[in-house]
Amino acid sequence: MLDTGATAWMLTSASLVLLMTPALALFYGGMSRNKSVLNMMMMVFGALAVVAVIYPLWGWSMTYGGQPIAGIFANPFEQFGLMGTFDGAAVDDFGVPAWVGVAFQSTFAIITVALIAGSLAERVKFGTWMLFATLWVTLAYFPMAHMVWGGGLLSGDGPIAALTGTAPIDFAGGTVVHINAGMAALVIALVIGTRRRFGKEQVRPHSLPLIMLGSGLLFFGWFGFNAGSAFTADGLAGMAWVNTTTATGAAMLGWMLYEQITEKHATSLGAASGVVAGLVAVTPAAGALNPVGAIVLGLTAGFVCAAAVSLKYRFGFDDSLDVVGVHLVGGLVGTVAIGFLATEGGLLFGGGVALLITQVLIALVALVFSGVVTFAVAKALEKTVGWRVSDKDELLGIDLTQHAETAYEPQVLAGNY
Repeated sequence: MLDTGATAWMLTSASLVLLMTPALALFYGGMSRNKSVLNMMMMVFGALAVVAVIYPLWGWSMTYGGQPIAGIFANPFEQFGLMGTFDGAAVDDFGVPAWVGVAFQSTFAIITVALIAGSLAERVKFGTWMLFATLWVTLAYFPMAHMVWGGGLLSGDGPIAALTGTAPIDFAGGTVVHINAGMAALVIALVIGTRRRFGKEQVRPHSLPLIMLGSGLLFFGWFGFNAGSAFTADGLAGMAWVNTTTATGAAMLGWMLYEQITEKHATSLGAASGVVAGLVAVTPAAGALNPVGAIVLGLTAGFVCAAAVSLKYRFGFDDSLDVVGVHLVGGLVGTVAIGFLATEGGLLFGGGVALLITQVLIALVALVFSGVVTFAVAKALEKTVGWRVSDKDELLGIDLTQHAETAYEPQVLAGNY
């Protein structure tokens, strides 16, 4: 039976999650340099355009269709274009129409692809990025979502759960969204290589106010992400809301504490990054913790992610806007921490090690799957259409050379600005 209240909440949640994509464009745009801000925002909006078209064609069918293939994905043609066996008049167990479920889940796919763009600033062809978005969402995101949420290999019905006797917990996308996108960002950054002057000049964000605005809008939209994953307006949604806010505040404090220890001052960039790190870490755990656990998780994630973002200089990979340090590391922290902090089954709550082992295993499988698929797609595009813009185009600025426009006037054509 249709529940209009639950339906209204899920439509609101879908809209909140969709808001996260333009919010991400602001966040990434602020972190970019003047000469690449529009390209970065265009990459985010380009991901939105591609996935918004693909998801109703074969994305929903591959994720939630009724004809699974080896527990990895479902038949993309069974409900192609939301036709065939798709019953738009059906309602789920919460009284929410299937159409609303499509709307909600499509926004998760959009933001996941968009996140990867942050590792590629200033050096890739826009057309190649659009091809990558098409291939990656099809070959990496939809299968991962099916494996975790569609009854596949990483779900409560999969072999890992059978092995450990415990169902994995991924409330709103620690594996599907953040580990998946973060690992893809790492692999593709390694395949494409660094910017020409990476490590030789200091690159500063061009607009800290844009970063703060973007992080604030991401925070707001994330309530749809986490509280919306309760799939109705109930106590679980309320708990997810509280845990999301609590963990995010704690992560901001954790990041600023790291800055205070290492640099003797806290920064607005660190505060904004701490917000995102906390949101990422609490995503898989929002429905499994109490507020004290959320505080512990947030503090840990903020501190650890702040330390992790500098690893790109130590190991020489150009994760331009810290997708790896925040989303991969934060997603891993949140996913594994559930094994310790979950009020039902967590090690610190007397649940033994079964849940912890389960969480570690699903994280490892997600890492390997995303890494292998991303490498194959990235190398295929490298060998065919190519990834890199020319050295001259990179120096002049990718806004001007790829899009024939600039964010600000007057235009300065060279230098670190």
